[in-house]
Amino acid sequence: MVEAVPESIQFPKEEERILQFWQEKDCFQECLKQSKNRPRYTFYDGPPFATGLPHYGHILAGTIKDIVTRFAHQNGFHVDRRFGWDCHGLPVEYEIDKSLDIKGPEDVAKMGIAEYNKQCRNIVMRYANEWETSVRRMGRWIDFKNDYKTLYPWFMETVWWVFKQLYDTGLVYRGVKVMPFSTACNTPLSNFEANQNYKDVQDPSVIVTFPLLEDEAVSFIAWTTTPWTLPSNLALCVSPDFIYVKVKDNSSQKVYIMMEARLVALFKSDSEYTILDKFPGKTLKGKKYKPLFEYFIKCKESGAFSVVVDNYVRDDDGTGVVHQAPYFGADDYRICMDYKIIQKDSAPICPVDPSGVFTAEVTHFAGQSDTPLIYKAVPSWFVRVEHMVEKLLDNNSKCYWVPEFVREKRFGNWLRDARDWAISRNRYWGTPIPLWVSDDYEEVVCVGSMAELEELTGAKVSDLHRESIDGLTIPSRCGKGQLKRVSEVFDCWFESGSMPYAQVHYPFENRREFEDAFPADFIAEGIDQTRGWFYTLLVLSTALFGKPPFKNVIVNGLVLARLYLINSPVVRAENLRFKEEGVRDVLKDVFLPWYNAYRFLVQNVQRLQKEEAIEFLYNERTASVSDNIMDKWIQSFTQSLIQFFRDEMGAYRLYTVVPKLVKFVDMLTNWYVRTNRRRLKGESGTEDCVRALETLFSVLFSMCRLMAPFTPFITELMYQNLRHLIDPASVEEKDTESIHYLMLPHARESLIDKRIESAVSQMQSVIELGRVIRDRKTLPVKYPLKEVVVIHQDPEALRDIQSLQKYILEELNVRQLTLSTDKDKYGIRLRAEPDHMVLGKRLKGAFKSVTASIKELKSEELENFQKTGMYHIHT
Repeated sequence: MVEAVPESIQFPKEEERILQFWQEKDCFQECLKQSKNRPRYTFYDGPPFATGLPHYGHILAGTIKDIVTRFAHQNGFHVDRRFGWDCHGLPVEYEIDKSLDIKGPEDVAKMGIAEYNKQCRNIVMRYANEWETSVRRMGRWIDFKNDYKTLYPWFMETVWWVFKQLYDTGLVYRGVKVMPFSTACNTPLSNFEANQNYKDVQDPSVIVTFPLLEDEAVSFIAWTTTPWTLPSNLALCVSPDFIYVKVKDNSSQKVYIMMEARLVALFKSDSEYTILDKFPGKTLKGKKYKPLFEYFIKCKESGAFSVVVDNYVRDDDGTGVVHQAPYFGADDYRICMDYKIIQKDSAPICPVDPSGVFTAEVTHFAGQSDTPLIYKAVPSWFVRVEHMVEKLLDNNSKCYWVPEFVREKRFGNWLRDARDWAISRNRYWGTPIPLWVSDDYEEVVCVGSMAELEELTGAKVSDLHRESIDGLTIPSRCGKGQLKRVSEVFDCWFESGSMPYAQVHYPFENRREFEDAFPADFIAEGIDQTRGWFYTLLVLSTALFGKPPFKNVIVNGLVLARLYLINSPVVRAENLRFKEEGVRDVLKDVFLPWYNAYRFLVQNVQRLQKEEAIEFLYNERTASVSDNIMDKWIQSFTQSLIQFFRDEMGAYRLYTVVPKLVKFVDMLTNWYVRTNRRRLKGESGTEDCVRALETLFSVLFSMCRLMAPFTPFITELMYQNLRHLIDPASVEEKDTESIHYLMLPHARESLIDKRIESAVSQMQSVIELGRVIRDRKTLPVKYPLKEVVVIHQDPEALRDIQSLQKYILEELNVRQLTLSTDKDKYGIRLRAEPDHMVLGKRLKGAFKSVTASIKELKSEELENFQKTGMYHIHT
């Protein structure tokens, strides 16, 4: 039995009720059961760290993933959705180092790796419950029970298998990576994952801190690709116009100044830092900092060791603070000359001799601390990438990106400059690199599975973390004694890049299932992942299988309402400042009018049953076709929307769908329901009332199914009541207990009538213009007027308007509608108004003269312009 709908609604409360309903009925698992024999749609969920709490960026990416996977399910596919967790790496180790006051490797050695890793394991899932609560509360359906964690031994075993495939094909080598640091000079270096790695001691990207003289607790954090030029540093350069931030690193508690747009270079997620202040770069001009070295302190007299500003600083590299060594770079030289830090005739600050060796001015120790200078070459393990750049670009071209420019520009440019990848880290909590070597590194054994390790060592293996396997040795086949494991672990990006294979323990299990479903149909993450997960996924799948890892990808910008988020620039990979009033607007303009239309339908169905004793049951196949023009219009509009929705969702353009859905709610509530209230209330007779109710029900039911992936709560709420009005004989699905079990409607093309849609559009224009005139003349609609005159040059448009005369007279409260093509009779003159926004951008200097010419155009000239579509303006 259909229930009365309350006048007001508290959406959060109703959502909690729906969540309870889904939980009790186990709706998500039921969906998976129902669809198990359908074609598979594969989706990969990028793993977040559970050491931080979810933020808007996670919520947005999660919303996009939920919409697309729900759409795929309701479009006839089986969609497994498993949550994943990134459990290893520095974010976890930072937390432990901070809480246990661990300063370096000696402290870990004292404690023992087993105890250190035990501490890491204890905090890895610290916020798992908060994550699960937040994700569920957003209405997202994803499997937490059947999750994957990068610390599971079976996951780690697949990572070993991936590495062995690369090793066996000659793609792994040992080289050196420059690791710059000088603890005495306060130059800690970021784990700058996004930057290139090198085989030889080339120019690595280095991040160095420069304490402010006025407050040494705050440091500029600067970027350079030439660390050997740091002794020659004379200035720091920032962009005058970009926004800079004073930011606290939550793990080290240190405070830095850097460009806001470059926070992604230092931090993997925004839970790792706190922004203390924001300001444009130009406010930093002239700030003094402590020199890194004392070698050229005399330059201070000419303004050295201060901040300068220049537009050459970009927002797509480094930290937005660039170290200036004027004798090693053209821009540095130009800027330091402009600021008179150096003069043409001054002796060059260039402490490097022709052989590339530092001169005597630069000693090889920093200060009095006997700390080795700036950098040292650290042996690292690399995967060869440079040789496959063309193949990477080719595979990237086979992927469909939304928005498209990311594929060619942001990601394509990154791929073109790809360097060999340093995959090793001298850390503890991670998947150990499975290489056992002799002391001279001439004999190397690469292990690809637990079984192989057991066979080679004779030991039983159940876990693959360092504490379990570092002690295991493999007898040499070349008489070199016992081979020992190298001490490094994998960079955690190698693990997440292996996720497609490791989450199903490929190739040890699920071989056929994986191969049938690879590459994935869909992934979605933030724009920052072009240098992270998207990249590592592509490198590994290209190396292993020669093909891309995914077919479709939606990239969103970095950041309640799901609808507000999807309707924002962020879904087109632009940045978003989250505004709560935006959410309120969605409630006011979409949810409440939609809810009121649903309430109005139920009220009148109940009235029909009570007063006329007619039981309302809707059956699409037997419902009689209405000849009312507004019924035909809203049905046509609905079917056109279904067609558009399927086309655009098939192309992953969520951002084009939402404005159409929002417009549809406006059409339904402000036009259809408003102009048909009397019919729906039965004032035009029972038969006409039933036709109008059937039309409104049909449209609301289609809309619920269409909107279900976007707004899972309100559609479920309405459906749970509306389902009592559906004729059971008309239902195709076996189980109809939830809206999310139903398939999406197909467009009924026989109901689409573009002519009627056009006619109603003309009518709406007349009514809206009539309301504007009443407002301008301060004539409220309650005062009847004698006549409305509509002038249009197209007689067909006038005929359309004539056919809807009844609605125009009613809405504008006028007695007579007069139609004419003769504008001269009514003294109508055309005039042109320039669009300042558009013209200002295009015309720049010519703007004033062009806009003045536009305003002077005569009516006859504008008529001619209307016919030809062009007009030449002479300035």
